[in-house]
Amino acid sequence: MCHNIKSETVNLPNTLTIGRIFLVPLLVVVLLTSFDGREVLGVSNEVLGAAIFALASFTDWLDGFLARRHGQVTGFGEWMDPLADKLLITAALISLVQLGRAPAWMVAVILGRELAVTVLRSFIYARGQTMPASSIGKTKMVAQVTAILLLILGPGHIDVFFVLGQAALWVATGAALLSAIDYTRRFNVVLGTRPTSGPVSGVTAPDDAARPSRGRVSA
Repeated sequence: MCHNIKSETVNLPNTLTIGRIFLVPLLVVVLLTSFDGREVLGVSNEVLGAAIFALASFTDWLDGFLARRHGQVTGFGEWMDPLADKLLITAALISLVQLGRAPAWMVAVILGRELAVTVLRSFIYARGQTMPASSIGKTKMVAQVTAILLLILGPGHIDVFFVLGQAALWVATGAALLSAIDYTRRFNVVLGTRPTSGPVSGVTAPDDAARPSRGRVSA
């Protein structure tokens, strides 16, 4: 039995997910460490940091694609995938605040929303119910990934990237507030329904419990 659990857990999609977690501290080091001349092996911190973030974001799509294509969706993967996503986004946004490229209050709103939604979904999951991701949350995710990439690259490279990154961050912040209100409304609706005796059959991850498959940053 232990052998079967290990063989289900150790697969390519889950390996990519774990690899994304290991990229998080590397991203922080590259963005926040003062190298001589702000370059690493002849490449600027910003370009290298953007490349690491882009690679990590790509693995989020790739692990879900491979898991679905080869039938390798596992409980471990459904737990670790949203965790890896949140670690990546949190590290990137906090690094941008430290660099003075993102307002702290905007990052606080986005990360506060992530925490609140995680708590609400976990509570609903414990009741044996689900609360699907909203379209507003998906908009927020696209906007914040775009904002992070542009804000990393902007200063010292292409100024218009920084301006567009700030605009995308405003969109992400607005979407975070709207989706938080939407989740709260739907949470109250779900609370008004009768809970089941335990977690929904086949649902393994409270954070993205209603997600049919892996492959995106949690909304």
